[in-house]
Amino acid sequence: MVAHLLRLKLILLRNSLRRSPWQIVGIVFGALYGIGILTMLIGALFFLGLTDPALARTAVILGGSALLLGWGIIPVLATGVDMTLDPARFVTFAIPMRQMLAGLALGSLIGVPGLVTLLASLAQAFSWWQHPAAVLAAVPAALVAVLSCVVLARTTVAATTSLASSRRFKDVAGLVAIVPLVLLGPIFGISATGFAASGDFLFDLAEGLAWTPLGAAWAIPGDIVLGNTGTAAVRFVIAVAFLVFITWAWKALLARALVTPAHNAAARRGAGKLGFFARMPATPAGAVAARALTYWVRDPRYSASLILIPALVAIMVFVGFQGGEGIPPVVLGLGPLVAFLLAFGISADISYDNTAFALHISTGVSGTADRAGRAVACAVFALPATLAAAVLPPVLLGRPEDIPALLGLSVGLLLSGLGLSSVFSARYTYNVPLPGENAFKTPPGSTGRTMLVQFIWMAVQFVIALPLLAPAVAYLFGAGPLWGWVALVVGVLYGAAAMIMGIRIGGRWLDRRAPEVLLAVSVNK
Repeated sequence: MVAHLLRLKLILLRNSLRRSPWQIVGIVFGALYGIGILTMLIGALFFLGLTDPALARTAVILGGSALLLGWGIIPVLATGVDMTLDPARFVTFAIPMRQMLAGLALGSLIGVPGLVTLLASLAQAFSWWQHPAAVLAAVPAALVAVLSCVVLARTTVAATTSLASSRRFKDVAGLVAIVPLVLLGPIFGISATGFAASGDFLFDLAEGLAWTPLGAAWAIPGDIVLGNTGTAAVRFVIAVAFLVFITWAWKALLARALVTPAHNAAARRGAGKLGFFARMPATPAGAVAARALTYWVRDPRYSASLILIPALVAIMVFVGFQGGEGIPPVVLGLGPLVAFLLAFGISADISYDNTAFALHISTGVSGTADRAGRAVACAVFALPATLAAAVLPPVLLGRPEDIPALLGLSVGLLLSGLGLSSVFSARYTYNVPLPGENAFKTPPGSTGRTMLVQFIWMAVQFVIALPLLAPAVAYLFGAGPLWGWVALVVGVLYGAAAMIMGIRIGGRWLDRRAPEVLLAVSVNK
């Protein structure tokens, strides 16, 4: 039965590759990325063996502890990442629990993350290539650590099954997950500064982790090199005991989940509340704008992108303070950057509709009304955010004379970008997370096409923005304050014209190929 489950995982992977060539492209990109990380890691581990054994031991413990912790946390926050062998699908099959546990655990290693983790864990034995006894101990310790990774991931997912069935939990968890990822640079910078100022902090931290399940297995070969064989044996017992405990916990949670599957309770909402529909004009474009605004507020696939804005501010300010210069001049580019990102946010708007786009076809909404409604919905919050991002930095830096140029460039980028997105989303669709799925899930087969479409959008947007950049660049290089006002006038007029043209072109394309668009966005290829 274990072999059958593994064979099933391989068959599902093979069929997903046959389903779309873009799936192959995504797998290739993921594999190349994993191979690159693995190659650098193996090289670093090899040279680490040439250093002081205590330093090598500290590095291995810290890296291994972070790896095990990541396997326990990421699957909970990024729900739906890989559920090809979802236990809920085996509810009706009388599979012995022990065999199911073994099959699911080993099946988790089939894939880029699992293989990279396995190979990296085994490769850490190369850190001790000058000490054969440590290498022999590192291999079984690494296998225990890898099994602990996959079992811990399954255990945490099973423990949060009832929570994960809640739409609100998945939305909040997904949004929370992106915050530390976006702020990874500042976090590492602050951590590095703290470590440098605290002397032996890393060594003390590694020593503490070595007595916990997170770092016990990774400390074993280093202990042997340092002559602490008895301590290494105790830590191996800790690692094995932790693996046994989380396996028992996973078994209990899985048994309960198979008998009592999680369910989603229907939300109770008050009747008679029209929300944005009561505030928008009673026109086709107004109805589309109201629906799109509702998505921006309630659908995490939309609202997740808004988290990037305060994160960008935090990163820019952090860079400035790290350099000892207070608020850095680079924040002057915040307005154009915010405009660019927010305009790009609706470049896949129809793709997020999925089958709901059929409402636009069945009710006879024209393509122009559809394009205009979506652009207006984005502009409702994007325009104030862009204005604030363009005005506040020069005010805080004491450079109010830069406001006209920055306003013109920012508003022009926003309006022209909305027009370009109105064209692109009507013609070039790609797979996105389905309604109710994690906002950061990558649908099978979508990576290659998504990257290509987004790259083309950015290239075209750069070409369209050249008339906006000319007066702003002239002002920047000292041509005089008049060019700042020229940039403002050109930005507003040229941006508005580009948006209107994009809405009309995108509307005509949508009218001609609406059925094909519905088919493209309704099926995850």
